[in-house]
Amino acid sequence: MKISKFEDLIVWQKSGKLIILIFKLFKKCHNHSFKDQIQRAAISVMNNIAEGFEKQNNKEFRRYLIISKGSCGEVRSMLYIALKLKYISELDFKVLCASCCEISKMLSGLLKRM
Repeated sequence: MKISKFEDLIVWQKSGKLIILIFKLFKKCHNHSFKDQIQRAAISVMNNIAEGFEKQNNKEFRRYLIISKGSCGEVRSMLYIALKLKYISELDFKVLCASCCEISKMLSGLLKRM
């Protein structure tokens, strides 16, 4: 099946769900710089997939997927900090880390097919 728009990419859809979880979980976080950074990194995952796809050039799309994968790693790294600072529970950490790992694996799979 040929994908004709980025909205059809499951990895883009899953990254949107990650954003919602991040925003809801850190809504009341009083460390505004931390909250801003993790939210921006999560948004970067989704937006780089879309931006790269819209370039309509495999080389550019690949570059943006790599950036997206890096942002996914940044979110995961920040989740470790959030857990250590007790901003989130162990359960929330596990759920969000699993989501990040799934998205990262999907991005790797997409990159391998290019």
